[in-house]
Amino acid sequence: MEKIKSEAAFREYVGEDRLTVVIFKTTWCKDCHYIEPFIADVEAAYADRLTLVEIDRDDMPDLCSELNILGIPSFIAFRQGQELVRFVNKLRKTREEIEQFLDRAVEVSSALTSK
Repeated sequence: MEKIKSEAAFREYVGEDRLTVVIFKTTWCKDCHYIEPFIADVEAAYADRLTLVEIDRDDMPDLCSELNILGIPSFIAFRQGQELVRFVNKLRKTREEIEQFLDRAVEVSSALTSK
């Protein structure tokens, strides 16, 4: 998974016509480390439907403030610069919950394509 290091790179990814899901994390977050063992497999399973990228919240506090990222890890789905859905709370996320969110993001993105 690519780690985004600049706001310009973030805007480029989320502005694409392809569904992009951004995971906001930090190095010190235990719940962020909890998803590490399985997130690569999740990324591979969804590679044909979306792009997963990662941002360290501590590296881009202004962007995270703009997006109202409070709990981490947080997941936000974007397409063509527009936020579609988000999975944001202070609780640890399971693989099943993440996959359910990604399925929802794909569904919302597909609905927009068919209009």
